[in-house]
Amino acid sequence: MAPPPVKPRYTLILKCPDRKGVVAAVSGFLADNDASIVESNHFNDGLAGQFYMRTVFHAEGDMPEADALKQGFELIAHRFHMTWSLHDNQVKPRVLLAVSKFGHCLFDLLHRWRAGLLPAEVVGVVSNHEDLRSFVEWSGVPFHHLPITAATKAEQEAQFLGLINDLQIDLVVLARYMQILSPQMCEALAGRCINIHHSFLPGFKGAKPYHQAYDRGVKIIGATAHYVTTDLDEGPIIEQDVQRVDHSLGPDQMVLIGRDVECAVLARAVTWHCEHRVLAEGGKTVVFV
Repeated sequence: MAPPPVKPRYTLILKCPDRKGVVAAVSGFLADNDASIVESNHFNDGLAGQFYMRTVFHAEGDMPEADALKQGFELIAHRFHMTWSLHDNQVKPRVLLAVSKFGHCLFDLLHRWRAGLLPAEVVGVVSNHEDLRSFVEWSGVPFHHLPITAATKAEQEAQFLGLINDLQIDLVVLARYMQILSPQMCEALAGRCINIHHSFLPGFKGAKPYHQAYDRGVKIIGATAHYVTTDLDEGPIIEQDVQRVDHSLGPDQMVLIGRDVECAVLARAVTWHCEHRVLAEGGKTVVFV
């Protein structure tokens, strides 16, 4: 017997000042519109007085089209002063990967994407070097070489942003893209650019963090995925992880362990963003997993 068809799902995410009745209003609206809730998470930040909610639902009857739902929900959003968005889960976010010469995060993301494990559509790879072109094109993804020097930085970033606009990119992932984005570019990509930092922030910033860690005799190493802001490596953190190490490991061994952590952390961050599980608030995030 063939399994029943999968019903299209939608995700509603919102934040608003905390007050009584938000959950009841949202669930009541969905019930009144023949929508069935299949997943719901919410968080009350008592210190900040803010409420956050993520709800996944599908049609259970004659549910209106998404545009009509959005129009109807505006009344509730206005009543509770919500910042909100409604997403069709069948529409995968369009993702552009950026990389320099270190390919481990790129390899991992493209493998997950090709295997159907990444809820996104990877539509291109940008690099300031040619080193990874053959692998990217073998993976069936367009490769865009945008070389950069100190003298051409503004021109290169204009090309980069032009490509983002032309390809209608929803998310840019800096998969070890070893360039510092200008404040102007950070502003243009606010909330839709994720970086992987090869360190368990804050600490060991700059070049050769694993060698710095080795010199300090650390007992854990890790990685941090965060949104890019104009403050270098200080954007809202989405995910972090660590791996225990000891005195028997040299810096090269720490690099290998660290790269595994980087891949896993970045993949989780990209997945959660594309599944609309992340709500940024000031310098931090609420992540529903």
